[in-house]
Amino acid sequence: MPIRYLDAPPNAAELVIVGGGVIGAATAFHAARAGIRPLIVEARPRLCTLTTPVSAGAFRLQFDDLEELELVRSSAAMFLDFEEATGQREYDLALKLRGYLWLTTDPAGAEAQLELVTRLHAWGQTDVEIISGDDVRNRWPWVSPDVVQARWRAGDGFLDTKRLTFGLAAGANADVVTSCAATGFHVSGGRLAAVETSRGEIACAAAVICAGPLSGVVGTAADLTLPVVTVRRQKLILPEVREVPPDAPFVIDEDTGAHWRPAYTGGAWLLFTDPTTAPMEPAADVPTDHRFAFQLLDPASPVAVARVVPFWRDVWQRGSDHWLLQAGQYTVTPDHRPIIGESSVPGLFVNTGYSGHGIMLGPAAGQVCVDLLTGASPAAANPFRLDRAFEPRPQPTL
Repeated sequence: MPIRYLDAPPNAAELVIVGGGVIGAATAFHAARAGIRPLIVEARPRLCTLTTPVSAGAFRLQFDDLEELELVRSSAAMFLDFEEATGQREYDLALKLRGYLWLTTDPAGAEAQLELVTRLHAWGQTDVEIISGDDVRNRWPWVSPDVVQARWRAGDGFLDTKRLTFGLAAGANADVVTSCAATGFHVSGGRLAAVETSRGEIACAAAVICAGPLSGVVGTAADLTLPVVTVRRQKLILPEVREVPPDAPFVIDEDTGAHWRPAYTGGAWLLFTDPTTAPMEPAADVPTDHRFAFQLLDPASPVAVARVVPFWRDVWQRGSDHWLLQAGQYTVTPDHRPIIGESSVPGLFVNTGYSGHGIMLGPAAGQVCVDLLTGASPAAANPFRLDRAFEPRPQPTL
């Protein structure tokens, strides 16, 4: 089932989805399942080329927020049976259930891990474990002797984010117009009447802004001020590293937030977002900073991955492994929870602000958005609505 690309935007559509990343594709998928014919308009020449492919490409059922945890549970159920769930066979997720391993060297960190796991068990997520430092090293001998404890869930895993996005779009049988930027919104009679684009106006009764870090910019065209900021997120890719076990889990230094996972090529992806990183302007081209690689690889750095996994010291000492950098942006809300629902313009909806969790939450959250759009769910009961009270909470480590 190939993607249905149109040469030009139609004059009218039942539902226009602005943005062709994973959130836009998931919204289109659930709209189609609800009997609504979606049209995706994407400003770039292809789907899934801005933020989605820069992600860590993983999912976990280890959240400190029950409502988000329930979304990830629904997304994970789709991941485990993706082709059947989407009704297409073109895009396999390359799913690997390798687990998430959170390591701490700090007794206070161990207490915090225990508290979270106790809460997760109370929420029914009883397959998350606490593992002592010695038992961690018995299972993963490459873990540092400084690690005192870990939390672990074997059923967490990795997936291919581009295949996820394309599979959702194909499963939606959505029409797609690329190189087509949303430039404005026509309101008539007090509600949305059309989406204005760089390639012409598209009449519609409903539209959803799913433009990731550019959502705030798109929203200003409808005089919306979305409570989001954009924060740079970089990914260090080492295509080949002989020390990285190909069956290693996703490994997180819970004390610093630095993390890495095996890459499909035999190397690794390394990531870290300093919680003190200042927001930046939303951008279609996010610059990389070469210092990021040294921050993660140089053992002298306080956030080096070698802090809890010593074989990264050998990688640094050898020095000959090639690497490259990618950069994207988190779209961050004050409470680090997504914004889903109708805006102050009737007929214009928003689905954005995932604060780095779009791959995990988005496939299920598309259903939340569509249920609100169709009236299947009442707006007042929506915990992710735009007009909620945003209670600030600390930026998650990933």
